[in-house]
Amino acid sequence: MNTKNIQDMLREKDPENFGEYKIPFLVVVDAFHSEMVNFADLVLPDTTYLERHDCISLLDRPISEPDAAADAIRYPLVTPDRNVRPWQEVMVELAGRLKFPAFTNKDGTRKFKDYPDFVVNYERSPGVGFLSGWRGKDGDKFLKGEPNPNQWQAYIENQSFFAHHWPDNQKYMRYVNRDYLEVAADAGFVGKVEPIIMQFYSEPLQKFRLAGQGLYDGPQPKDPADKERLTKYFDPLPMWYEPLEQQRVDAEEYPFFALTQRPMFMYHSWDSQNAWLRQIMAQNFLYMNAKKASDMCLKDYDWVWVESHNGRIRCQLKTMEGTQEDTVWTWNAIGKQKGTWGLKEDASEATKGFLLNHLISELLPEKQGERRITNSDPVSGQAAWFDLRVKIYKAEAGEAGSWPQFDRVKKLPTDNYTRPDVLCYDARRQHEEK
Repeated sequence: MNTKNIQDMLREKDPENFGEYKIPFLVVVDAFHSEMVNFADLVLPDTTYLERHDCISLLDRPISEPDAAADAIRYPLVTPDRNVRPWQEVMVELAGRLKFPAFTNKDGTRKFKDYPDFVVNYERSPGVGFLSGWRGKDGDKFLKGEPNPNQWQAYIENQSFFAHHWPDNQKYMRYVNRDYLEVAADAGFVGKVEPIIMQFYSEPLQKFRLAGQGLYDGPQPKDPADKERLTKYFDPLPMWYEPLEQQRVDAEEYPFFALTQRPMFMYHSWDSQNAWLRQIMAQNFLYMNAKKASDMCLKDYDWVWVESHNGRIRCQLKTMEGTQEDTVWTWNAIGKQKGTWGLKEDASEATKGFLLNHLISELLPEKQGERRITNSDPVSGQAAWFDLRVKIYKAEAGEAGSWPQFDRVKKLPTDNYTRPDVLCYDARRQHEEK
């Protein structure tokens, strides 16, 4: 969010601390010279998804389906041709060096030699680990079982995927299905074998509301704004409320909802910037309902200004039938800063690609007599990426190309190694000296 202002924050210095940066030490881990690298004090180069082991685990956002518990792996298809280590490897080594209990044996030695070893042998509870397929010493157990030293190979031989399909007696009404709940508890999905009762009235939410009202026998907020948020939004019964940012923005002045989301072909090739991806998309557009665009005398490939309470951008329009009339949207993460990602200066990503991020504030619009409050849902804390309202108007003749544009990112030296397997340099200060 709020990309330009975030860059200003990263540059800001503290006059009371000898002119040091307010953010005193910043580490960036990246496979490419991205927009963040030149702000870093320390850069740890990462691999792409084709060069490392990855685990799409049941412990964290797996690929499961309604009829199957499923997980997956990635494994290196390309050998790195440069001095680089996967960030997962670095984390495991750091945890071992720092003697974190889960990563250290009783005698103080490291428990895991690398990330693949960690994935195979780490157990959240006995028999429950990152991967649920081919567990047990012989690889004949599923969902739960002892670590299998050949687990990675078993996944590779099965096209990187594992799925445990539920029998018919475990597919339905799982919240009260004893057959399912027994398996789920054994595999660590739920804490114990008992019905999961769906309650319309939430006692935890009511406790927060009582705290806001000053009626709770426990911690209570002191700030009036916090009291108001707890009292108004922590309703113990299901309710709907207008997103907070939209409550403070004039809907007549900003009539459109604006959405941005990362394209799937980038999501599934995270940390990659390669030729085939650029052939799919090297420029994003602002998509608008065709009838709405016609009513506004706009057409395909017009350059338009998009403005929110937080800022404005210039981008190129395309029309489509399959979007709601008062909603515009675009793909995220296509726009790049000049000089980054190894792209040429005239690359479409840098000259035509854009981000909606410039329009989205991390704080709510100001309210008289109230401190600035985070622009997020008061109950869940979810950042308000989808609460943005904007106005749109055609750019003047001669106004073309994406805006805002930032200074070209300068190249940094790559010969300052402090050890043979990790590249690091004082990037931020070398950038200043340049």
